[in-house]
Amino acid sequence: MSKLRFRVVETAFKKQAVEVPTPDERPSGYFGQNVFNRAKMFKYLTEKAYGRITDCIDNGTPLDRETADAVAIGMKKWAIEMGATHYTHWFHPLTEGTAEKHDAFVEHDGKGGMVEEFSGKLLIQQEPDASSFPNGGIRNTFEARGYSAWDPSSPAFIVGDTLCIPTIFIAYTGESLDYKAPLLKALEAVNKAATDVCHYFNPDVKKVYAYLGWEQEYFLVDEGLYAARPDLLLTGRTLMGHESSKNQQLEDHYFGAIPTRVMEFMKELEIESLKLGIPLKTRHNEVAPNQFELAPIFEECNLANDHNLLVMALMRKISRKHGFRVLLHEKPFKGVNGSGKHNNWSLGTDTGILLMAPGKTPEENLRFITFIVNVLMAVYRHNGLLKASISSATNAHRLGANEAPPAIISSFLGTQLSKVLEHLEKSEPEDLMLAGKQGMKLDIARIPELLIDNTDRNRTSPFAFTGNRFEFRAVGSEANCASAMLALNAAVAEQLKTFKTEVDAKIADGKETFAAILEVLRKDIKECKAIRFDGNGYSDEWKVEAARRGLDCETSVPVIFDNYLKESSVRMFESTGVMTRKELEARNEVKWETYTKKIQIEARVLGDLAMNHNIPTATKYQTSQIDNVYKMKDLFPADKASILSSRNLEIIEDIAYRTNFIKEKVDEMVEARKVANKIESEREKAITYHDKIVPMLEAIRYHIDKLELVVDDQIWTLPKYRELLFIR
Repeated sequence: MSKLRFRVVETAFKKQAVEVPTPDERPSGYFGQNVFNRAKMFKYLTEKAYGRITDCIDNGTPLDRETADAVAIGMKKWAIEMGATHYTHWFHPLTEGTAEKHDAFVEHDGKGGMVEEFSGKLLIQQEPDASSFPNGGIRNTFEARGYSAWDPSSPAFIVGDTLCIPTIFIAYTGESLDYKAPLLKALEAVNKAATDVCHYFNPDVKKVYAYLGWEQEYFLVDEGLYAARPDLLLTGRTLMGHESSKNQQLEDHYFGAIPTRVMEFMKELEIESLKLGIPLKTRHNEVAPNQFELAPIFEECNLANDHNLLVMALMRKISRKHGFRVLLHEKPFKGVNGSGKHNNWSLGTDTGILLMAPGKTPEENLRFITFIVNVLMAVYRHNGLLKASISSATNAHRLGANEAPPAIISSFLGTQLSKVLEHLEKSEPEDLMLAGKQGMKLDIARIPELLIDNTDRNRTSPFAFTGNRFEFRAVGSEANCASAMLALNAAVAEQLKTFKTEVDAKIADGKETFAAILEVLRKDIKECKAIRFDGNGYSDEWKVEAARRGLDCETSVPVIFDNYLKESSVRMFESTGVMTRKELEARNEVKWETYTKKIQIEARVLGDLAMNHNIPTATKYQTSQIDNVYKMKDLFPADKASILSSRNLEIIEDIAYRTNFIKEKVDEMVEARKVANKIESEREKAITYHDKIVPMLEAIRYHIDKLELVVDDQIWTLPKYRELLFIR
């Protein structure tokens, strides 16, 4: 195995960049060429069908079977002209990834031959086996039927020879078994609630969109080195490995020159993404060695989420063509930064107004403050739930470390906006009156337009205001953005409904509209003050302060998941029509089970590597040291041999101590897993794995990493951090 390590290292050093030809067209020329977008619809559909499908997409008008058949005919014609031979319903099960089953465009023609066929029925609905996907007990093998149903708001696209149709995935009994269905419901809920509040300021607003701009961080590792690390191969992270002498301490990788091989990978990824209508814009080196980031222009939230999942699939595929493997795990390497996926979220109207952006008039600024405060209230009331929405076995390694937000949800606003809210909070009721629509006595009108570019950046804040949007930084790099987005949008929808109810009640009592709004805002600013924190989120002082403020400070992921089933969370999801109690209970079963399985796999892999790689390698080196000690005794007098062999004896003893500890701890871990596996409750089993197994993983790793420093480099079997992180 040690020979394999040096062989793959040598091969990796010799690899040349795979040159990617630059397309003859400008990006605008091939953008969206593999997408059945509106331009394609206009070309391939009848005028009637085009009008109905765009009405469905824009206004949510139900789609009749006649229109579906017409769309299917046009979509099939376009897809076949593009070389497609198959189609699939592409959906997001509760696995963090995507799923697809490919069917060919063929049916019997009744004359012994075949004909290309694709009907509206096949476009609209299919029946995957729901029991074969995570479902939390909603579906069993003997009642396995589930449905995938077309989402017209996200355009179909072609990958390879397959037409991919974005769909939701639900059980036969109607419960959602995916991320897309509740996300769409949450987006509709925030649309309705935000539109109603917008009518206080502009009755012409007919729709409010939630926007998402994600920032995808990732590592690239040479494919040969990856294959020689079974832990990377099976768990996505290194379960052992001592820090490289040089890692990120010189801060020379961030925004540095992109390595040639990596640049060609990025180039091909961008070309293929643009063809799929994904507007990638930014690429750069990240902080850690071999860590990078890409980001698109923001889009409507549902579409942006589909595009992120599609990009992650493209990254995995294209990286292999360039001799890399992409690592999307949140913490693949200990001692250097992990990877996140910042979610830049905002709301905007169909009239072109960004609701998180300050305006030029008192009325526009009041609207701005209204939505800012309501978002803060939602985050305050559901801070535990929002933490649960980004929690996982993998993201737990990243949160709270010194490169990621802490496992406490708070919001950074910046000095200027904080002062505005403080001004509002401390003002007397008589100062909260509007002098008509042209001017306020309150200094809201003085929020400078420079605010967009003049808010500081607090990298320690998990939910920061950054000028015209909030940046949810706690989301993990491997995650489906929908988990965080459906929770956030549903929470904001609930809060906006509550806000409108309170304002309307004051108006009914005779208050002027804007006076009523200001009065409720003043109350809410005081109530949600605990969620605002502009200081150092990494500090121990903040943990103490956050607990004093009543914020959720739990760090155990299985326990954090309890937030989904708190009465306030269930009430919020049910009142907004996003999810039922039954769906929430099922999802938590899936989350607990997934957590257990991921830790279980890591424990098995670590035990295998420890017993079959690390201990034999260390023992082999120890044997050579013992042999050396005996030979020294043969060469020198006893006293001199003892002095000359003292270091060897220390190494022999050190290896014996550490290998014995590792063996005992692996055996103990196996027995602990056997006990945990007998626990029937998925929640209690996950908690046991967190409390008992995870600390054992760290304890075993500590001693393996110490052995790596002692054992002869020539016989160490696994590629080391310096090779994984610095060979490009």
